[in-house]
Amino acid sequence: MIDLDQQIFWEYGFLKLNATILITWILMVILALGSWLITRKITLDSERSRWQNGLEIIVININKQIKEIGIPKPNLYLPFLGTLFLFIAFAGLCSIIPGYVPPTSSLSTTAALAICVFFAVPFFGISNSGLLAYLKNYFQPTVIMLPFNIISELSRTIALAIRLFGNMMSGAMIVSILLSISPFIFPVVMNALGLLTGMVQAYIFSILAAVFIAAAIQESGKNQHLKIE
Repeated sequence: MIDLDQQIFWEYGFLKLNATILITWILMVILALGSWLITRKITLDSERSRWQNGLEIIVININKQIKEIGIPKPNLYLPFLGTLFLFIAFAGLCSIIPGYVPPTSSLSTTAALAICVFFAVPFFGISNSGLLAYLKNYFQPTVIMLPFNIISELSRTIALAIRLFGNMMSGAMIVSILLSISPFIFPVVMNALGLLTGMVQAYIFSILAAVFIAAAIQESGKNQHLKIE
């Protein structure tokens, strides 16, 4: 299994440019450029391009999933959750490229994604109900639970990162092992399995992030309601 973090292309002091960062930025540029090319000629007419129709299907389905989780006004959370899903899914889909290793198989990438969720949860909770209402969550049901609630937040972030890292790395390792054993029989099947694994992990990660955000919004909303009463 190739360790992308150990492939250093440039280094200056404590600053390093490794394969994980390089591939991640390449994927980000491709996604950003693709989104711009598709939306620059967006239209409301019945005659739309296939690319626009495909993008609309993706956006509508992500929006629907967010709403089904119980998040009000899903459009407010679509940019963040949709970006998470598209990045992880695209990183997995590129596995069909020979020699490509997804950056999500690196713990540094999955940790960065989990940290984004870690900060997004309080951000959306505070934006929805205010700072005081959100902070009251950490004192529920009693003040004694404060340290345990803080530990729960931290452990949840760590678990989110390790879950994605472990699943993506194990999937890539299985594919590599089977291809080395029988390179002429398994490639197509294993590539399909790799694509499926990437899509499933993108879905699970984004859904868990949505669940955490929904919980923060609902709890802070309850605290605000009790304060008003």
